[in-house]
Amino acid sequence: MAAVALKTIGWKETVDLPDLGLYGISAKVDTGARTSVVHCSAIQLVKKGRKQYVEFRPLDDRFGSQHTHFTLPFHSERRIRNSFGQEENRYVINTKIRLFNEMHAIELSLRDRSGMEFPVLLGRSFIRKKFLVDVSRANLSKK
Repeated sequence: MAAVALKTIGWKETVDLPDLGLYGISAKVDTGARTSVVHCSAIQLVKKGRKQYVEFRPLDDRFGSQHTHFTLPFHSERRIRNSFGQEENRYVINTKIRLFNEMHAIELSLRDRSGMEFPVLLGRSFIRKKFLVDVSRANLSKK
């Protein structure tokens, strides 16, 4: 079986989340995090008929966004350990992300990251089998 050539990404990248209308977003590559995450506010589970959806407002004024609420199908709820070692429940959505001008499926947990420098973290589940990480470089996908 031939080895697949993996693209190299840096410790931070600029990504697009076109399904959410978000472009040029700073993302930190975090091999210590299993799940990828996007900063959101006003996160709530809503029921429409027999189906469940997650309603949220991605990014916010702090990260230069003027976006309204989105309502997407509820994918799952996960118990995730945050950077302080505390477990919390988070809603997870399926969406698409663009890196190297290529679209990839991604699972994103929704969380208020207003106190953090980066609005998006790319975790191991997304990075695995797609990219190698060169921590000495940054923004390789836009060069």
